[in-house]
Amino acid sequence: MKPSNKSEITAFFCIAAGTTISTITAIPSFASSLNGEPIYQNVSSYETQIPTTNSVTGFDFTDIYYPESSNRSETFPIAVMLQGALVDKADYSSFASQVASYGFVVAVPNHLRTFSSDFPPGLLATQEVVNDVLAFVETENTNETSPIEGIADTDSLGLLGHSFGGSVGLGAIQGECFPIICTTEFTRPDALKAGIFYGTRFGGQDPFSPVPPIFNDGIPTGFIGGTLDGVISLSKVIETYEQIQDPPKAVVSVVGANHYGITNTDSFRDPIRPTLEQEIATETIARWSGLFLRAHVLNDQDAFNYIYSTGDAHDENVTVNSTTVPEPSKTWGILLLGIGVTIASVTRNRKNASI
Repeated sequence: MKPSNKSEITAFFCIAAGTTISTITAIPSFASSLNGEPIYQNVSSYETQIPTTNSVTGFDFTDIYYPESSNRSETFPIAVMLQGALVDKADYSSFASQVASYGFVVAVPNHLRTFSSDFPPGLLATQEVVNDVLAFVETENTNETSPIEGIADTDSLGLLGHSFGGSVGLGAIQGECFPIICTTEFTRPDALKAGIFYGTRFGGQDPFSPVPPIFNDGIPTGFIGGTLDGVISLSKVIETYEQIQDPPKAVVSVVGANHYGITNTDSFRDPIRPTLEQEIATETIARWSGLFLRAHVLNDQDAFNYIYSTGDAHDENVTVNSTTVPEPSKTWGILLLGIGVTIASVTRNRKNASI
């Protein structure tokens, strides 16, 4: 029996205390024989505190990852990683550093908040985190003491997310304040260009309830799911993909990965053990996430081709479904509407001519 979202949230509450870090990570070369290799080989990171509107403490400890470039005039879009329920930011260090290697400033906040009065505070993302991170990076971008001073493109934002965090990202893309995943108010930033999420469904707490239509307002939205996910089944990930109303959209199935293929290590919170090695699963998820964001945030044609054309054939660990143009039913609807308007216009003109 698959646990509900609530059981996932209430399983346990454990927060690892963080310390300031400043590291350089060498990106593994799993994709070296494929198209879609990382753009930057070295990624640095540091920990900071981001002021927040609805956390218990008033700030979020946040890890920020960014590419090392010899060109100091080069700028990089922002990518906000919205954590899964109760998953510490440190568990995404490998994933986040690899996404950063595709040319992004990746922020991974630990958002501590109260889910309900029945439970103590836990790590749970909210939609407001997106704007909190964007505002902070805008400030950091002009801070002469900041490691990312002058390198962030604050007009370009992509979203990443895991499980519950992916639901938060889908709420943000729709631009409404949804219950549970949004606690005060939310306005979608104009900078938001695309989002891609792992192990995510959208809807109520009942995991067997149908996924409602997701009105993404033309913002490209992608999904990645593990074929052995025992928390959010691949079928629910695909159903969520199908409810995205406006393409481009894509869903990538990672063969042998479970719900925690995106984290540094596997977790027994998923009752099913993966058959794909953890490092390979994480690299695969990071590569497809980074290239999806490059395709739509940076309008990178090579990345676009990889996501929608060539990547599936080059990666033995995935299968891909995608749509880059309106669904046939929508296309016919638009065409028939146009024909109807034209006929009505011609008829009206003829009537006016005979008066």
